[in-house]
Amino acid sequence: MLCPKCHRPLEDEGEAYICCAGDVLRWRCTACAKVSEGFAFPHGACPLCGGKLERIESSAAPDAAHEAIRTAFEIELSGHAFYLGASALANDPVLIELFGRLAAMENEHIALLTRRYHVEVDLDAGTAPTLAPDISAEDPAALFRHAIAFEERTATFFAKNAERDGADPAERQLYRELAAEEQEHIALLRTEFARWRQGRPGLL
Repeated sequence: MLCPKCHRPLEDEGEAYICCAGDVLRWRCTACAKVSEGFAFPHGACPLCGGKLERIESSAAPDAAHEAIRTAFEIELSGHAFYLGASALANDPVLIELFGRLAAMENEHIALLTRRYHVEVDLDAGTAPTLAPDISAEDPAALFRHAIAFEERTATFFAKNAERDGADPAERQLYRELAAEEQEHIALLRTEFARWRQGRPGLL
């Protein structure tokens, strides 16, 4: 069965689904005024200068489920950018490989969302800052702590939105699935951190 909107194959025929194809949004940077087009950007930041993006509203009000999907893409893109930045900052070959693999896992999540909701995003959308400026001066353990904290904030965000009043069933299911993915990341990072501190090889 094909989606009647974009004619892509549907993963689960007969189930409710949301198609975001063609939902290209326009954004203006509050810092440099650059206008960018795209469904979502890492950290909601300008691809040119890293400033805050504000949506240039269209005549149509954003649908709640579509906004949930856009937020999910933004967070997954942020995770991808975060781990690429952590890999670039790390000096330990083990950490470089670990964070590179975590970036690849986020890429897989983005690919899953792309297939499920029929929307394309650019993984190389820009050069927005991915980590706090002072992380590079910290010890390697700080990268783990920042990564775990990042995943915990994301999991909490998804879990709260899954229980939010007024959320429709498709929106709730999306947030539950994403929260579960983040909990898996948290457990993995904690395990890898413990093994790294003990000098043992990581599971990845």
